[in-house]
Amino acid sequence: MADDPLDPPPEPQPQTLPAVAAASPSPSPPPLLLRPRREAFEHGLLPIPKLIFPEGTLAHTLAQVKDKLASAADGGGRVAAAALAEALQIPHEQAALALATLAAVLPADDPALDSGGGGRADLRDVLLFLYIQSYKRLVPRAHKDSPAVTDVWPSTSAFDGYLSALSPIQLVRSNSRRFMPSQADEEIHQLSYLQKHMANILTLLADSVEGEGDDSLVLTMETFEHLGFLLKFSEGTPLSQAATFFANSDPDMPAAPVPAAQVHDWISQNISASLEFSTEKSISKEVSQQVTSDIDVTMADANASNARNSTPTGTNPAYYRNTTFVEGFSKTSVVKHASDVKGHSVKVLNCHESVIYILAPLKYATVYGCSDATVVLGAIGKVVKVEHCERVHIIAAAKWICIANCRECIFYLGVNHQPLIVGDNHKLQVAPFNTYYPQLGEHLAKVGVDPAINKWDQPFVLGVVDPHDSLSHPAGVSDVQAESAARLDPDLFTNFMIPSWFGTEVQEPTKCCPFPLPEIYCASQSKKIFLIQLCVYTIHIQLAALEDIRRTIRELQIDDNRKKELTNALHAQFKDWLYVPFAYDGFA
Repeated sequence: MADDPLDPPPEPQPQTLPAVAAASPSPSPPPLLLRPRREAFEHGLLPIPKLIFPEGTLAHTLAQVKDKLASAADGGGRVAAAALAEALQIPHEQAALALATLAAVLPADDPALDSGGGGRADLRDVLLFLYIQSYKRLVPRAHKDSPAVTDVWPSTSAFDGYLSALSPIQLVRSNSRRFMPSQADEEIHQLSYLQKHMANILTLLADSVEGEGDDSLVLTMETFEHLGFLLKFSEGTPLSQAATFFANSDPDMPAAPVPAAQVHDWISQNISASLEFSTEKSISKEVSQQVTSDIDVTMADANASNARNSTPTGTNPAYYRNTTFVEGFSKTSVVKHASDVKGHSVKVLNCHESVIYILAPLKYATVYGCSDATVVLGAIGKVVKVEHCERVHIIAAAKWICIANCRECIFYLGVNHQPLIVGDNHKLQVAPFNTYYPQLGEHLAKVGVDPAINKWDQPFVLGVVDPHDSLSHPAGVSDVQAESAARLDPDLFTNFMIPSWFGTEVQEPTKCCPFPLPEIYCASQSKKIFLIQLCVYTIHIQLAALEDIRRTIRELQIDDNRKKELTNALHAQFKDWLYVPFAYDGFA
């Protein structure tokens, strides 16, 4: 299933601006705004050193890899994990992981490529996937008073993780969230990366023909459309329809190949126009923020403002129309149904001491910078990424999950593929999926998650260092395997109940957890149910005996004060006894 087309732009809402400075008029957007496909950069980067080549030799090395893969490809130009492992000299498991990751971030499902890394991938998609492994994420902007912030809130990990960046709690306390890259900043960075490397990318994809100079390398329309892995137009227009040299081509008469130089010129012009527009909007937003930066805002007002606005405001709306944001909530509950979600992805950012319910079928989900919270993700058909979280319970039904740089978190998972664990993690625990809501079965079927397959307890662990992130990749530090996750003690496993008033009427509601519970957890649940029943029965017997004693006391020929003393003593003894049944194993 291809990426969903973007919703039409929302009508502009009138805003009251402070009268302290004259605002410059907003630039008019170009007719078509070229954007990077964020999914490829957010979910498609793997911290496997042999997938990442030095920038100076990147094009040359990938050209050699292309030759190796082409010789091992089948007649349709497709390669399997075995060929990729041989070409890159990596274990077969890592090659299968690379193809599974590629399958998860392709703009449309590839029937020949299994989501678990089986089958065969198109060589052109593989080359694009390998190329962007050289991408480096945007680093936070410097704080104008960084020494003072460092003095008050040191950036070293509270858990002695020598590779860690700020923990989520430190991130909030130091107010450094303001200096983290915005969504628009990241897209500008991604576009700049593509602009810099587009000539090499096109050379890698192009076919050689007879000719001289630039005319010796050409791209067919089919190859050109594979660039949709990296780029798309904000209005959802296919690349081949937007390009004048391929627009309105007759399907029965394929368009003639186009020189790679002509394609490069067209893409460069569109990227430049998009960068100019996006940069001007970003500068305008920074100026607006600077105007109000010195205004004191109470925490209550800040939380109320965040609670009212769950999607970012300002900058170009095209950046956000395919993503729903749940950001900055504290000590509250937030519910998002399918009707509340725009696009095919959701981001839960910097939420603390809250319960977040995302009860909708989606392709992608990101949970970042949260602490002391519970996040329920109903049905995610591609990838869930959880990063920089502390003491968070994640309840997720998904094809695949990636966990990075988290501490003391518990993951209740229903996943079709092995959970990927990378980065500087501490004290993680995994457990089977433990909840349901009426539409869950319908949502799982819609996004293609199979509840009969659950690999919650088979984590795939990579290294601590992420070469794509300069914050966790200090110079001179060698990589080691990340800390894995332990299974949650079955006696500590509990079912999570979603309030029924969060649901809506459906014809065939889901009435229990669709993922089968492992036998050891079933046995623990059965033991708890037996103990509860035993406690209820015992309490019932004791209540009957208590009533008999009280009746006897009332019939005694003693004064009322004495009766009251006996009754109070009896109640005190009963309360002490009442706690005893819950001291059994499993309730302590």
